[in-house]
Amino acid sequence: MSPRAYRMGARQAAAEETRARIVAAAREVLSAPDGIGAFTIDAVAAAAGVARMTIYHQFGSKTGLIEGVFDSLAIVRTGVPRLHAALALDDPAETLARFVATFAEVWQDDRLVIRRLQGLAALDPEFAQVWNAREGRRREGMRQIATRVSASRARLRTMDVETVTAALFAIIAFETFDAIAGADRDFQQVSPVVHQLARQSLGLDGREPVGIDGRSARRRTPARHRARPGSG
Repeated sequence: MSPRAYRMGARQAAAEETRARIVAAAREVLSAPDGIGAFTIDAVAAAAGVARMTIYHQFGSKTGLIEGVFDSLAIVRTGVPRLHAALALDDPAETLARFVATFAEVWQDDRLVIRRLQGLAALDPEFAQVWNAREGRRREGMRQIATRVSASRARLRTMDVETVTAALFAIIAFETFDAIAGADRDFQQVSPVVHQLARQSLGLDGREPVGIDGRSARRRTPARHRARPGSG
């Protein structure tokens, strides 16, 4: 390795170490009792032992810093590859089970930080756009599951995929796990409950899948699409 290449590599390593230290400090500030209110560039800079301009150099803005925190979450680091692998499974019911188990594990790892990030998204319109874009990816995963379940089971061919997608998105959500778990349980403990609710919304328990008006998908099918008595 040439001296120039060595120096460049050393600078890159130092920059990555600084970036990681800033993200760790941001997580620490967010996890404090007054996390959301105290989350400022100055507070993070003090916790990381760097100048505030170093944070701007590394992340560009406060929103960029928050995105850096988001990228440090277990859902991004280890969860996304597992979700992609689950979508490649042949049985969509098994995909659903893997989704629930994966979210339960990775969200539990960062439970407090995710709560605070949700709070920041509610207060900051710019970060809300980032948050909603990432949540859109989770919704698309739910849509793929609903679509595949509908296609793989004859009695569910009339499923209202968009309504079921919305139901799955709400059921397999951080807020749902957090509410059911409460203060005394972790997400893995309540994972079977979430899984059961998700299966019910898809009609995998023998019932009809969830409908926007509370009635079965078959009863919502327009009459002109139904076979006439004695036909076929």
